[in-house]
Order: sequence, then C-alpha cells, then structure tokens
Amino acid sequence: MAALVFAFARFTGFDRDRVFYPTLLIVIATYYILFAAMGSSARAVAVESCVAGLFLVVAVAGFKKSLWLIAATLAAHGAFDFFHHRLIENPGVPAWWPGFCLAFDIVAGGCLAMLLMRRSRRML
Repeated sequence: MAALVFAFARFTGFDRDRVFYPTLLIVIATYYILFAAMGSSARAVAVESCVAGLFLVVAVAGFKKSLWLIAATLAAHGAFDFFHHRLIENPGVPAWWPGFCLAFDIVAGGCLAMLLMRRSRRML
C-alpha cells in the first residue's frame, strides 16, 4: 500500500511540495487517536494524542529542516507500531493494524529515503 501511495504521489506530482511527506506522517500518527475514540477510551485518546503530538512536532521540524528527518520518523513510527500494544492500552486498535501500519511506515520511510538519495545524487 505504501509503495502505491508513493507511486501515486510521484505520478500526480503531489510530492513536489515538500509538505506532502510531513503531512503523511501527521495523518499516520493520528490513526491511533481514532482507534481510541472508537474504543470509547478517554484515557487512550489522551495518551494517543500526546504521542501523536510528538510526531506532529517532528513533522514540522522535518518540514522546516530536512525531509531526512521525516524518512527516519516514518521508520520510527513503524518501530512504535511493533511495541505500541506493550506501551499503550488502546481497546479500539484492530488486531491487524499494528502489522499493517508497521509495514506501511517502513516502506514509506524507505521510499522517501530512496527519493532523497536520488535527488542528492542529481545535485552532485
């Protein structure tokens, strides 16, 4: 799925604007808030909102400084998906979501890293 999103963004030119990948990171980070709301857990909504807020701060920093930070943070979110259930009790998270999101995040981060490497080679 991430490869398709990446290909779509490249084909349409959506990713010509450097805000595309930081926005993608912010959207990805907010899904756990949605799941907490679906699970009717106010505590999980609060905790997930704090975590998503951290990813939002990093997304803004990556937008302003370097998209490499976004690529790394997408991959880091994948690692977070792997440990999420051990760190945060969120009754609304579907059983299949952490694996799906982990795979999406790692592939998305890798695709962005490849794009950034290709762009840096062109500048040489």
